[in-house]
Amino acid sequence: MSSIQLKRGASDKSLSPVDQQAKIDDVRKLIGPVVDKLPVLCSDASILRFLRARNWNTKKASKMLKETLKWRLQYKPEAIRWEDIAQEAETGKVYRANYCDKLGRPVLVMRPGLQNTNSPVGQIKYLVYCIENAIKNLVQDQEQMVWLVDFQGWAMTSISVKVTRETARILQDHYPERLGIGILYNPPKIFESFWTIVKPFLETKTYKKMNFVYSDDPKSLKVIEEIFDLDKLDVAFGGRNPAGFNLEVYARQMKDDDSKRTNFHGSGCSSPFYHSSSLSESQQHESTDLDRDSNASDEGRL
Repeated sequence: MSSIQLKRGASDKSLSPVDQQAKIDDVRKLIGPVVDKLPVLCSDASILRFLRARNWNTKKASKMLKETLKWRLQYKPEAIRWEDIAQEAETGKVYRANYCDKLGRPVLVMRPGLQNTNSPVGQIKYLVYCIENAIKNLVQDQEQMVWLVDFQGWAMTSISVKVTRETARILQDHYPERLGIGILYNPPKIFESFWTIVKPFLETKTYKKMNFVYSDDPKSLKVIEEIFDLDKLDVAFGGRNPAGFNLEVYARQMKDDDSKRTNFHGSGCSSPFYHSSSLSESQQHESTDLDRDSNASDEGRL
């Protein structure tokens, strides 16, 4: 049994803890022997996220998890370091804030109007790096994060539909149930056209987590007030924290996190993520076959 207690959430009313555990055990059987090699990604807490993302369908959840394990082997998100994405980070277009929300969830600030590169590969790589870092900094018993999207300076050319589609695919397929709430802050009128294009990429549950908030609309601002301590929240979102983004400070913080992660794995401790670089050649070969007999084909949930 995972250290995270199995319990009934708002979307789990029909499943008791015993029923949830039975589903988890079924997924483990469907995944096969690789479960023993990847104890963290195949933990109760991890499998629960995939089950919720697939409405408790064990075959679909196991397929989704297998594809994620295979993706991590090929993409190696845990191996990305600050030096690999430093150029993407220069403007502060995406970064982990130095505060959490009232529930202790880490906050990713996104400022698409500060886009500074034309590389879809680099942009996605940097976003994955930030998500991995946010997950690494989750407090105990917390699994989700908050997204704060600031639209100052945003234009239709700020981000491509291609990057948006790939972002949605990666997040929904490989990071299920990681988004707690998303806040779209002061989107311009023209964003409505872009949002119409983006919506089909998003699963319904993900779409419902997104909140439009406007600084001149007291009603929508209540979302901010309910979620954040305004003394800690960035002034750009109506808070009273003037710190903002400082590249030099942020770079040191990320390098320090990278160093801790490297030292942690070098000590021989169990990894919080699946490190494909530590697999033997035979294990890597076995992992590449994880998608065998996976026949479900619906969309993932974030």
